Amino acid sequence: MGLDRLIRLVPPPATPVDAGSDWQAVTRRLGVRLPGDYRGLVEQYGWGEFCDLLRLWTPFGTNRFNGIDWQTAPAPPVSARDRERYPYPLHPAPGGLLVWGGTIDADRLCWLTGGEPQDWPVVVWSEDGRYETFAPGAAEFIEGWIGGRITSRVLAEMEPELAPWFTAARPRVHRCLHLTEGALPHAERLRVLRAALAPTADRGSWRSESGDDGQDHFATADTDWLLTYDLARPHQIRIAYPAEHSAPAWQRLHEAVELMGCRIVRVTAGNGLPVPTWDPEPGEALP
Repeated sequence: MGLDRLIRLVPPPATPVDAGSDWQAVTRRLGVRLPGDYRGLVEQYGWGEFCDLLRLWTPFGTNRFNGIDWQTAPAPPVSARDRERYPYPLHPAPGGLLVWGGTIDADRLCWLTGGEPQDWPVVVWSEDGRYETFAPGAAEFIEGWIGGRITSRVLAEMEPELAPWFTAARPRVHRCLHLTEGALPHAERLRVLRAALAPTADRGSWRSESGDDGQDHFATADTDWLLTYDLARPHQIRIAYPAEHSAPAWQRLHEAVELMGCRIVRVTAGNGLPVPTWDPEPGEALP
């Protein structure tokens, strides 16, 4: 089964977010029974992202960014021109699209409902109105994309040298440390930073054609901190960490920066605005 292969390929989180359990209530609310492999996906992984691209949504979310998209009223009449661009109706219209996930590029991952739920094809609905149809099974689709068996004209490909991962959606504090340059070259500073926060796992990187700009992404394996180290000058470390980790995150990063031969010039929030303290402020939004 696709879900079994996916679990072997990508370990689920210890505590899935918005995994829920009352599937009968979901069936009553949506008016359809959802596929069994999707129920397994939700129970194993919950709300979150595969490889920073594919987003799995659940029907148990209380956050406005999580939930199954569905229509509560019949869709309005569609013109012939629009029918060419939007060939499928939306649920709850018979055979309509029901969205179960998305991507960081605002594409939608859907089922084409109709017939038995286990037979619903997966449809990738791109942000610019393109469609691709794949064999049934949300878990099969995700596992196939991660494993390279499924190719798409819409979706980006996994970086082949990266081990796949799943990031559970949870509130995180976003901070950015702006640093002095220091004497060590960038590659050595990055090595020192990752060694100080070890164990870590790669999350990809990029470089400009000139090599003067770029980013290195990684995550801590034991604390679930997400980090980006910017090559741009002046360089900076960006981190997203659970609020309860505020004190150890500051301590370990401060020690790492000293080992890198740099100094912290200032600290800002993820949006670049100054913050009076490293700790999250009361009422601060934690995306």
